[in-house]
Amino acid sequence: MILARVVGNVVATRKDPRLEGRKLLIVQPVNPEGKPEGNYLIAVDTVSAGNRELVILVSGSSARMADGCKDTPVDSSIIGIVDSVSLDKPR
Repeated sequence: MILARVVGNVVATRKDPRLEGRKLLIVQPVNPEGKPEGNYLIAVDTVSAGNRELVILVSGSSARMADGCKDTPVDSSIIGIVDSVSLDKPR
């Protein structure tokens, strides 16, 4: 699972029919402090995430197991909206 922030959306008028009606969002992985880390990804939104929200993202075969993504050509799916993140301080 990947922690990421929603930074935009993608509008595609022509796409695989199995993606019809699916919202595609641009996300950027972040570290637990919320600082950007890594490249942008496009993910199918399964939880109605909004712009700038912190989300949980899965990729690969796990993405195809998300709600409504079975037999759909996806590599990344947003499966949760994060309310808060806390880390234990090192001793």
